[in-house]
Amino acid sequence: MKYRHLSLITLGGAALLMSACATKPEAPAQIIPVQKPAEQPRAVMPPPPVAENSAPVQQMEMAPPIAMGPLPGSVEDFSVNAGDRVFFGYNEASLTPQAMTVLRAQSQWLQSYPSTIVVIGGHADERGTREYNLALGARRAEAVKDFLVSQGVQPNRVTTVSYGKERPIDGRATEEAHALNRNGHTAIISGTNS
Repeated sequence: MKYRHLSLITLGGAALLMSACATKPEAPAQIIPVQKPAEQPRAVMPPPPVAENSAPVQQMEMAPPIAMGPLPGSVEDFSVNAGDRVFFGYNEASLTPQAMTVLRAQSQWLQSYPSTIVVIGGHADERGTREYNLALGARRAEAVKDFLVSQGVQPNRVTTVSYGKERPIDGRATEEAHALNRNGHTAIISGTNS
């Protein structure tokens, strides 16, 4: 019996060895790279408040600010800062108080730029004949010139022309358009900075 027991153990061991050889070997463990978590942005703290007793801050010298607006002495400067047009009543060539205010500003501007030459265009609305409106435009242009000269502008710097109803600002046949078209326009023809 002793041998029988021993043979059973031997047979069992051999079977165990055989079964171990018959199984597939385990695949080697895969190496999975570990990813680091993305860095979180750090909070930016504002600088600490400056104490009243701290050293003075050195300031950088900066260029002077660039002036916005029209170039002084330019046509745009004249139009924006003095005004280039005055308006008249229906069938009128006399200056209104508003027109005189604009013309005073024009004369001051023209005296600041003494080489500037202007032409005054007299305009009328579409009502009336061509001849009548040319004569009315001429009277309006002369009224503007006379006022500028009375304010100190040299007469040889101002010429006049009448356009009558030929060059309307607004081509509509409405009272609003007629009011815009009854005007004296001061146009700079030479001597500006633009």
